[in-house]
Amino acid sequence: MTGAQILLVEDNEKNMKLFRDVLRAAGYETLEATTGGRAVELAIAHEPDLVLMDVQLPELDGVEALGLLRADERTASIPVLALTAQAMHGDRERFLAAGFDGYVSKPVDIVALVDTVNVVLKSRGT
Repeated sequence: MTGAQILLVEDNEKNMKLFRDVLRAAGYETLEATTGGRAVELAIAHEPDLVLMDVQLPELDGVEALGLLRADERTASIPVLALTAQAMHGDRERFLAAGFDGYVSKPVDIVALVDTVNVVLKSRGT
């Protein structure tokens, strides 16, 4: 799994740095986007192994960006994990029903984040 490429989509600079540092320390390469639109562009251009997508983003939110990724044959099968502070009862199920492959709530448990990424990538054979 080491060397797999992960597209981080997060509009909070401190969160982005934390996720980048943690994922790189775990051996992953990262691409970064701060908007849903830019995430779609990067995903199409680079076809990463996984997308870690904040749900609340400026311009184009994570759910809308996910829809565009699923509609494009180049990115339709890339797993996308929802990254969100929306952690009320039913939110996880709502995001999974929207098409996300997994759900990571904020504040993020770093060990759980890396474990989730590892499981998703392992299931893909990456």
